Parts: sequence; C-alpha cells; structure tokens
Amino acid sequence: MRPRLSPEERRDRRKRAMRRSMFVLPTSITMASVFCGFSSVVMSINAAGATPERYFLWAAGLLVLAGIFDGLDGRVARATNTATEFGVQLDSLADVVSFGMAPAILAYRYAFFQMGIHDSHVRAAGWAACFVFTACGALRLARFNVQVGVVDSRYFVGLPIPAGAACVASVIIWHPTPPETAGLAYSFAAGLFLVGLLMVSTIRFSSFKKRAASPRAAMVTSLIVVLLLAMLILFQQAFFVGFFAAYIALTLALNLAWKGGWRGIEPPHDGIEDPDTVH
Repeated sequence: MRPRLSPEERRDRRKRAMRRSMFVLPTSITMASVFCGFSSVVMSINAAGATPERYFLWAAGLLVLAGIFDGLDGRVARATNTATEFGVQLDSLADVVSFGMAPAILAYRYAFFQMGIHDSHVRAAGWAACFVFTACGALRLARFNVQVGVVDSRYFVGLPIPAGAACVASVIIWHPTPPETAGLAYSFAAGLFLVGLLMVSTIRFSSFKKRAASPRAAMVTSLIVVLLLAMLILFQQAFFVGFFAAYIALTLALNLAWKGGWRGIEPPHDGIEDPDTVH
C-alpha cells in the first residue's frame, strides 16, 4: 500500500509535474511550426487542376504561420525558463524543414514545374535556384549556431531564414497565379538566387530585439506598428512583398552607410549575443 502523502508533499508533487509539463510547451510550438511547413509541402504538391492558385495561397499562408510559431517558441522557452540545448537543436532542424525545404518546393511547384514540362531550360533554372535557396538556408543555420555569443544580438549576420521563406511566400500571396512566360520564371529564379546569397552574406540585418529605451522611443515604435497595420489593411496582399522589399533595400543602404562612416544608427559590436531561436 502506498504511503499517504501530506498536503505539503502533494503540493510539491503538483509543482514538479507542472514544471515538467512546462518543458513540453516550447517543443510543442516548434512541432507546430514543423506541421505548418510539412502541410505547406502537401499543399504545393496538391496544386493542380484548374485552380492551383488556391493551393499556392494556402501553402504560402502556412509558411507565414510557421514563422509565427518559430518566433514564439524561443520567447516562450525564455519566459518559462525552460530553454534547453535539445530545444535549440530541434529548432534548427525544424527551420530547415519549414523555411528551407518547404518554400523551395513551393517555389519550384509555383514557377517552374508546369512550364518546365515544355521548356527544359526553365526546369533546370528552377531546379538550380530552389536548391541554392535550400542550401544557403542550411548554411545560414549552421553559421548561426556557431556564432551565438560572438556577434551583436541587435543584428543578424545575413538574412534570417524565416525572412527568406517569407520573401518567397510574399510573392505568391501577392500574385498566386503562376508565371505565364519564361521571362517571369527566370526573374523568379533570380530572386531565389538573390535571397539565398543574402542569407549567407555578412550583411547585418536588424533583429528588432532591442527594447525601447525611453517613452519617446516606445511611442515611435507603437506608431510604426500602427502604420504597418494600416498599410496592411490598405494594400492587403501586396503589403507583404512591399514590406520585405523595403526591409532588404533599407538594410543594404544602412550597411553601405556604415561603410561610408555614417554613425547615425550605432553599428554592430561583435562579441556579445543572446542565444535566440530566430535564425
């Protein structure tokens, strides 16, 4: 017969059980991101028939949802003090699926598969571009894992892989109808090459992790968020492609300004970085 527990012992047991269950939460969120990435691949494969646009929109939307889950898992782990090395490694593997392989398959199915049936050059260009995108994403994740703690946490070295996947998704959300000419297909392939190169570049992209240091800065941040929401309502599907184009263009301009000696915005100082699950 099991010994009868005192109220204090039962309370301690419940606390330990609650503590163990908290470790499951960030892992569950990471697996939700994997589920979205896998489901995006399924939608890309199913995009056939007279209305493939509907499947492409679902596939792109699932990539966006995967990015939301990816942004949550690390924050939840730190908020609950349940961050582990296992979680960090799982997150990196999940990102390869959700933001490396899934957008590459979506891009190939969207822009190159159908046209490649009749044009082998388009098929080859799309195959190469999608592979470069996936390979650069994997390299980006590997570099991030070895640079934690040695670069400034305010900036990412290279375009984060979720942002790279979002660039692909934003184009499809904006224009879900597949390219109808070889020229458009080649342009899309060039975009994939560009995003892949940005991921493995040493260009510094803002991580937006720095909190507002004053009430005025907090007010400006709030106004920017409100403005972005207003633009989303106004431009709808076109908002996303415009947002990421502006993010990349402003980042390139900022890096060039730093090289020219401008210090209106403080440049990165390597040597300290907080581990983060956004890669």
